[in-house]
Amino acid sequence: MIASIAPILYLFSAVLFILALRGLSHPESARGGLNLGILGMMLAILTTILTPTIASYGLIVTGIIIGGFIGTVTALKIKMTALPQLVAAFHSLVGLAAVCVAVAAFHNPQSYGIGAPGEIKLSSLIEMALGVAIGAITFTGSVIAWGKLQGVISGKPVTFSGQHLLNAGLVILILGLIILLCLSEGALYFWGIIALSLLLGILLIIPIGGADMPVIVSMLNSYSGWAAAGIGFTLQNPLLIITGALVGASGAILSYIMCKGMNRSFLSVILGGFGAEQGGSVSYGSGEKSAKIGSADDAAFIMKNAARVIIVPGYGMAVAQAQHVVRELSDMLKSHGVDVKFAIHPVAGRMPGHMNVLLAEANVPYDEVFELEDINREFAQADVAYVIGANDITNPSARSDSSSPIYGMPVLDVERAKTVLFVKRSMGSGYSGVDNPLFFAENTLMLLGDAKKMTEDIVKAMEA
Repeated sequence: MIASIAPILYLFSAVLFILALRGLSHPESARGGLNLGILGMMLAILTTILTPTIASYGLIVTGIIIGGFIGTVTALKIKMTALPQLVAAFHSLVGLAAVCVAVAAFHNPQSYGIGAPGEIKLSSLIEMALGVAIGAITFTGSVIAWGKLQGVISGKPVTFSGQHLLNAGLVILILGLIILLCLSEGALYFWGIIALSLLLGILLIIPIGGADMPVIVSMLNSYSGWAAAGIGFTLQNPLLIITGALVGASGAILSYIMCKGMNRSFLSVILGGFGAEQGGSVSYGSGEKSAKIGSADDAAFIMKNAARVIIVPGYGMAVAQAQHVVRELSDMLKSHGVDVKFAIHPVAGRMPGHMNVLLAEANVPYDEVFELEDINREFAQADVAYVIGANDITNPSARSDSSSPIYGMPVLDVERAKTVLFVKRSMGSGYSGVDNPLFFAENTLMLLGDAKKMTEDIVKAMEA
């Protein structure tokens, strides 16, 4: 009975996934979209478990219990600041799963209905080879991305002479091995594809600098989707094919949008051909550079007497978990008749939508949150720009210094506000390692300290 209606149930699950993506496209419908995605996944799992081809329910249930336990513990313990690393780690698991399924199918093809050892269908060999190659690239690439985001690996780009030629050579070798695999079905060629793809995944990501990691996380998301789709053909599972294609396409589109927002080449992202060089450290109060250092009392007085305030959240807010007290500051300013808006850069934080999620968690009204293209022109009319650890996305060097690694990247025009209140732990450079001349601008007041503590002190000073 289940076998006859399984395709219909899979199709229904796919529709739920599509509706989930649609819901996730806007903050107000995101929670509903997430629930639809959960429902679709539950339906897909139940349909798969109840099909008569299942040989061992014990192993499946054991896997679900272990995986569910790990997922639950991770979800409860993970901090919002660690979400980028978590996403990268999950991408690596999808890639690894694709590799494992391909290995199982290659060595035991009769269980998958794709032939017998030495007599696997040509179409299945092609699908399997592409799936395992993309999966292996996704696995090691995501591990490197996780390491850079976690700080286990330096965020500095790793480049060397002939790097692009080496990558191109590996791609040609992988394609050659795929052709040989299809002609002879040799196990040596199959494992060679895996080994070279694992190496290529590392080489594609190590030259990527810190400022570009949000785009890479999005691109790896796309890779994981295509890997899943390729293995879906091997498993002859239409839902896996559809879901993988959805993830692959949506990740690629998001990466393209982010590339436009950072003035990066989409082709360079795919090929791992870009990365920011590290800048030097900043020393303030020496030479011709002299920054104005302010206090919470100074900031409270300035903001309380302002008519318009634009708050610019960045990774510093995420690290300090200051979103709730920032919402409290916003409410207090509005109670004093101040017009308050939030400005979000497309790549603020370390993954797309990072700041939007944090502000939504603090119940900041959606109609007060604006994207770069909608808010940038308003900085010139703002009395105060309150910047919370948003370093690279406010760096005017992106417009004025052609030698800067972030030159050409659209940034928030915070320096056009009458006063810029910049909250940072120190005068150090941002994640990309690029110095920010905004720190030393005439209208900038640096508020050095923890973002949460500093904002709390400002709120207390305004109350007094």
